[in-house]
Amino acid sequence: MQLLLVEDDLGLGAGLKAALERLGYSVVWAVTLEEALQVLDYTNFSIALLDLGLPDGDGLNFLRTVRKRGNGLPILVITAKSQRETRLLALNGGADDYIVKPYDLDELLARVKAVIRRSTGEVNGALRFGIYELDMAGRVVRCEGKPVHLTAREFKVLSVLVTRSGRWVSKSDIEGSIYDDDTGVESNTVEAAIYGLRKKLGVESIVSARGLGYMVVR
Repeated sequence: MQLLLVEDDLGLGAGLKAALERLGYSVVWAVTLEEALQVLDYTNFSIALLDLGLPDGDGLNFLRTVRKRGNGLPILVITAKSQRETRLLALNGGADDYIVKPYDLDELLARVKAVIRRSTGEVNGALRFGIYELDMAGRVVRCEGKPVHLTAREFKVLSVLVTRSGRWVSKSDIEGSIYDDDTGVESNTVEAAIYGLRKKLGVESIVSARGLGYMVVR
């Protein structure tokens, strides 16, 4: 699961990046708004942790830009600005949560998990999409309580799409998530899995667009 950290304080950023990576997250760290916007053009993230006071501008402008692009990326604002007006501007501008520095690390990590759960529609450990429920722990998909039998590869591909539901996921991102580093990538693996999933879950369950990739609609 990839996270985008936008923080210009090198000491704070390094500590937070290390803490998140210990929990198994893959973290891309940007120290400017320009760098953060550039990386968003080619990488899908599960959440962004956004500081507001950055060298090249106000993080609120980044927030507005992301939302104007139609990007539903969950965003947790992390800032020293504690004023009520700033909190309201951020939350009304599309932020999913807001925490003030200095913060308790355990609370921040709990908020990260909570925002991701809300964004993926997780209920009692399961992720809901349409009439289906994906149980990550049990490695099973259910339709109105009844199991839907998927191959291991189909389950992996579906897991990638459901955890990023409502967002486009490129073929290369899916391949990077379902293959180990030492495993060769077969050219038609993703297409074959998508074909099987559409056959079992319905053609409308997964949409695709040339140049963008695939998406599960919530």
